[in-house]
Amino acid sequence: MGSVVFAVHAHPDDIEFGCAGTLMLLKDAGCQVHYMTVARGDAGSMELSRKATARVREKEARNAASFLGAQFHPAIANDLEIFYTLDLIQKLLAAVREAAPDIMLIPSLEDYMEDHMNASRLAVSAAFCRAMPNILSRPRRAPVQRDVVLYHALPHGLKDGMRRQPVPEFYVDVTDVIDRKEKMLSFHESQKAWLDKTQGMNSYLASMREGSAAVGKMSGRFKYAEGWRRHNHLGLSERETDPLGELLRDSIHRLPG
Repeated sequence: MGSVVFAVHAHPDDIEFGCAGTLMLLKDAGCQVHYMTVARGDAGSMELSRKATARVREKEARNAASFLGAQFHPAIANDLEIFYTLDLIQKLLAAVREAAPDIMLIPSLEDYMEDHMNASRLAVSAAFCRAMPNILSRPRRAPVQRDVVLYHALPHGLKDGMRRQPVPEFYVDVTDVIDRKEKMLSFHESQKAWLDKTQGMNSYLASMREGSAAVGKMSGRFKYAEGWRRHNHLGLSERETDPLGELLRDSIHRLPG
């Protein structure tokens, strides 16, 4: 069996915008892929109630995960309620122990909104605690004695809250899977009007392509790309390794230094 990859982001469609191309390449390379958003996406409608919106967005996320061939893990919080709390760490810890990943793809620690940044912090802590028998998950799951390497995606809009643009450690060429990435994002159909009205995206599909093209331009090499930064390995793996880089070595441009 290939490596296990767990993508954990904040809201339904965040995975599609930020890392679906890399996930597809890893899936094509024989990896087992898991998909989870911390929040239910329940605030993402101008017409439906929060409860109805959550139902719609979970269905869309499940369809997107199915298209990818990923195992779906249900959300554990409401929108704007992703806080760095023990309760959410324990709930996310249960999912991490169930997936037992070798690689985790998670949001940037610096982003334009708190949900994204807190989802990243929760994922880091859940990964850090995965092997600790005295830290109980909710529901209870057995500790996992397995190295894991965490990779942070670029922030939404490619800038943090202070308008700074992070520099990736390396870029992944997603040009060959950009049409599949767009198809996966298209399952989040309820977001067409929402993103247009609230964030000025005339077309969320076009916006995804524009963002991927911007990262491709940053790489200086690829038409469409996704950028990644590795988390410090201490507490997560015995030594510093780069399994994502090894698995996708033919699709990567690594910056010097």
